[in-house]
Amino acid sequence: MHPRTTHALVLIVLLFFHFMGLPAWAQSPASLQIIIVEGEGAINNVKQRVNREPIVQVEDENHKPVAGAAIIFFLPNDGPGGTFANGSSTLTTTSNAQGQAVARGIRFNNQAGSMQIRVTASFAGQTASAIISQTNVLGVAASGASVGGMSLATKLLIIGAVVGAGVAAGVVIANHGGGGGSNPAAPSTITITPGTVTVGGPQ
Repeated sequence: MHPRTTHALVLIVLLFFHFMGLPAWAQSPASLQIIIVEGEGAINNVKQRVNREPIVQVEDENHKPVAGAAIIFFLPNDGPGGTFANGSSTLTTTSNAQGQAVARGIRFNNQAGSMQIRVTASFAGQTASAIISQTNVLGVAASGASVGGMSLATKLLIIGAVVGAGVAAGVVIANHGGGGGSNPAAPSTITITPGTVTVGGPQ
């Protein structure tokens, strides 16, 4: 065999073993994509300290998780939004062995409305981005509605107490009657009409 042919074959074999010996994490993906695991469509109560934390997963073109990718979460600079525990509107982290990253420690501001959290990922020269849409609310009464500054459940309890008191008064009048004769007076009929309950938004 010609020496040049031998050298070429040896080089091909060495290259083959070199690339076959590379670990999976060292091979560069052809593309990246961000999958939203948790947080899409979430409703955040800004009065509470604990809300559902956004979680994303970075995958390659074969839908396999990418560990060690740089992840950046961006909160809105104005309007409904907030800050992270470090006081900034951005959080930089890396994906774990499952390719996931969590936006921890979001402190929402006191502005209600829809908000968008932007997410970017980068690894081995590849990048990807995604949007997580959420809504911030100022809090809802336990019954889900308020009436004249108090919850609907409280209002109904008051109405029930008034109706009960009226019925009791009717029984007392019926038993004692209004005159002093031997024949008791016919019981009076008492009609109690509850007022109109108007359900409005939180005050």
